[in-house]
Amino acid sequence: MTIFCSHCHRPLQAEMSCLPSRVKQAPSAPRPFRSTKSASKARRDQINAELQALRSLLPISAQEKERLSYLHTMALVCLRLRGAQLFPPGLAPPEGPALGTELLSLLPGFLLVLSADSKLVYISENVAQVLGLSVVELLAQGDTVFDILDGRVGEDVHKKLLLAREEPGREVTFVSEMRTSKAFRLQHGGNRVVAVCGRFVALRWPPSPSTTAFLALCTPVVQSPTDSEASSQDDVFQSMHLLDMTIIDVTESVTYHLGYCREELVGQSWYSLLHPEDAELAAAQHRAVALGAEAGAAAGTAVLRALRKDRAWTWLRVWARRDGGCITCTCRCLREEEAAHLRARQPRAAAPP
Repeated sequence: MTIFCSHCHRPLQAEMSCLPSRVKQAPSAPRPFRSTKSASKARRDQINAELQALRSLLPISAQEKERLSYLHTMALVCLRLRGAQLFPPGLAPPEGPALGTELLSLLPGFLLVLSADSKLVYISENVAQVLGLSVVELLAQGDTVFDILDGRVGEDVHKKLLLAREEPGREVTFVSEMRTSKAFRLQHGGNRVVAVCGRFVALRWPPSPSTTAFLALCTPVVQSPTDSEASSQDDVFQSMHLLDMTIIDVTESVTYHLGYCREELVGQSWYSLLHPEDAELAAAQHRAVALGAEAGAAAGTAVLRALRKDRAWTWLRVWARRDGGCITCTCRCLREEEAAHLRARQPRAAAPP
């Protein structure tokens, strides 16, 4: 079928000259905007200028600002914005830098504040003493609490935070390894085990997710009695025993932890204080110290339950060593969550020879 032109009635295939010139020479459709090198450089310069402006507003020293990468800058800005949302400047109590530093130095760990959706809101500066990482370096791991914890406990931590959020004021505790610096891992053989104890608090009324925060104290789980933390903590006592584990002396601080006076324990067997289910584990440690280990050497650790004077059980982490004809035990009280974490990684008692 032949198609005719509506202007000259000639066959369209045969003649195209009748078409108006504006149709024949119609310009091509405009191309979408294409970036050029100069435009890209201009955008990069603008972004850099904005990041420099944000960096200048951060309340840190000029020396710290110089070391900030763009990633660290944005992480700190986000942290400050979340903090400003939860703690508006008009509602926050005045704080003195000197007082804050002094109080932080007295804490057995560092402070952590999370938003309702587990985002990091505040980390106290003394975190570097516990993890070997500054606040900036820790933020580079991510912006939620799960980014700085051992991934294996993520589900358990999520459940506990959800429980605490549903019941504001209820204290929850979870124990996990936290990410540390490479230097720390080389020195200690791994990441730091930390107990996180805190609760959700409504900062303003009426409470809502945007006005509720999880306030927690993160304390390191001491790995050995020679750790610097152990000598400064009040949850440690020592006992001396004959080779059959009869108590011949104990520090006065045992009264605070177990409720007994020193005189009540001298002459008693160590086994009389232990939970029956832990006797085998305690015996294995006893044999290792009394028979196998050389004098002065520690024979690992054992996590045991001891009977308090009020008939309640308390968890202890016990380091034992032999000193000549005696055995010295350094005992540290544990939370139930700390004990569960350590027991799960504790070697089973060896069978008697």
